[in-house]
Amino acid sequence: MKKIFYSLLITSFLLSCDQPERNCQEYKTGTFSFNYIVNGEEKLGTFTRDQNYSVEYYDNKIDSAAVKWVNDCEFVLQDVKSKASVHMKILSTTDNSYTFEYSLVGDAKKIRGTALRTK
Repeated sequence: MKKIFYSLLITSFLLSCDQPERNCQEYKTGTFSFNYIVNGEEKLGTFTRDQNYSVEYYDNKIDSAAVKWVNDCEFVLQDVKSKASVHMKILSTTDNSYTFEYSLVGDAKKIRGTALRTK
């Protein structure tokens, strides 16, 4: 009887944990800004993403990548010039931002960031 009680207690605890909101459809397209650090200096970049391409503006540079959605919350960016690929995953969303995790395809090291919707 004790085993059943503890099993039910643990199950109810696990089911009651809050999951972060992930309304990824709202962030498939749009214009966003993000902060990043280069040599200890914080900088601001922006990007515009539609269903097929993402164009990033940072450090007086423009970079373009093809967008391939894996599912509603994950996509791969393939750089137009270098063909390098980055796996992106939206972890949580708010009314005007989303938190994401990214890594080079095949790399185990993941980096987190937050993008703020500007348009």
